[in-house]
Amino acid sequence: MTQHQFNTHILREYDIRGTINKNLSSADALELGRRFGTWVKQQGEKFVCLGRDGRLSSPDLHAHLTQGLIEAGITILDIGVGPTPMLYFSTKITPAFAGIMITGSHNPKDDNGFKITLKEIPFFGEKIRGLATQPFIKSDQPGEVEHIDVRSSYIDRVLMDYEAPNKRLKLAWDPGNGAAGEIIEFLTQHIEADHIVINATIDGAFPNHHPDPSVDKNLEQLRAVIAEHNCDAGIAFDGDADRLGILDQHGRAFMGDHLLMVFAADVLKKMPGAKIIGDVKTSQAFYEMVPALGGQALMCRTGHSFIKVMAHEEKAALAGEVSGHLFFADKYYGYDDAIYAAIRFINILQASDQTCADIYDSLPHYYSTPELRIECPDELKFKVIDKMKADFKAQGLVFSDIDGLRYEDDHGWWLIRASNTQPALVGRCESKTHAGLEALKQHLSLNLRKFYDQAEF
Repeated sequence: MTQHQFNTHILREYDIRGTINKNLSSADALELGRRFGTWVKQQGEKFVCLGRDGRLSSPDLHAHLTQGLIEAGITILDIGVGPTPMLYFSTKITPAFAGIMITGSHNPKDDNGFKITLKEIPFFGEKIRGLATQPFIKSDQPGEVEHIDVRSSYIDRVLMDYEAPNKRLKLAWDPGNGAAGEIIEFLTQHIEADHIVINATIDGAFPNHHPDPSVDKNLEQLRAVIAEHNCDAGIAFDGDADRLGILDQHGRAFMGDHLLMVFAADVLKKMPGAKIIGDVKTSQAFYEMVPALGGQALMCRTGHSFIKVMAHEEKAALAGEVSGHLFFADKYYGYDDAIYAAIRFINILQASDQTCADIYDSLPHYYSTPELRIECPDELKFKVIDKMKADFKAQGLVFSDIDGLRYEDDHGWWLIRASNTQPALVGRCESKTHAGLEALKQHLSLNLRKFYDQAEF
């Protein structure tokens, strides 16, 4: 029998992700279960937690992945439908050696994929690519499925760090019809505030808007609710609730690095000298602010797996990305959990004399672009970056290649990198002046168009 071949573009740096019936199918899910299950058994283990989001293709992928894991002899601890952080949590409180979450995260509704974690560290990079050649060994003793309900345990753990309020807030919540909906409805019953929850029904058609709070147009409905009900803040999640969005009472959105600065100030009050990690897209204001508050600011490649590994190695108390992934390890597990991060933000807001808008205004706001997403085919995106690096070296220009190409001059900095989750190049520019920002954008555009003339931003 010919061995199943994965489309190489779906085996990404820190997850497996593709478009249903284009480069991702139920056959891929079956083979993933067989091969990953075999790998787990080769490590002398047999327990794997399994969860899924509410996308329309997730039940079929779930059924085939389950079958593959069973054929490999794996005992599946199935948590059902819920957010990715709940899947991570389940690996912490059960005998599971690993966990697999079926989710398309913030990608278009026809996309889907698999996030894989081990109990203590991510499963990514060469391990994911190694699945292309990992043999399947059918077990003489088929595995089995045990359905477990971790919802109450997860909510209890998230609420363990919730603090009694000094003032009563009115909060608007938008899970975006994503996998967090049910959990948010339960959670809000235990938070001493007035709550307005929209789009809580888990619906993979995403009938109201796409669940990605890093894109401003996806926050318009939440803005309207905040204005109509005079809310103190709005809280939004992506499709699997590992990305957080916060709006103040005027509807202004905190970028992920703004949230990181808010949390950094709070953590450093209790843990002076703590290490805090930002990604290569994070504002220079963060890298200036953290040392000024007595902390250590570290820079990491973009990507939740890279940040989790670096945070573990450096024993960092907190980490975050512009995209809204936030990782608390001061008194939590260190994985990206937007629901937990929301609780930590609520604690800060309800203990403060400041309004949410006051907190927003108190942050240093440099002139910057939003996250620039430039469509570029998977087969081209890394080649474009490599050509740009070679060109900069030939010109004798100094740059950072921690992740893509990050260039600094007297105006500020710009970054261009290949997305690990989408067929796109991702960029950002930042300066302390408007004129400087325009100069940086022009410089990035000029150098990018040398090797990819279809770039538009």
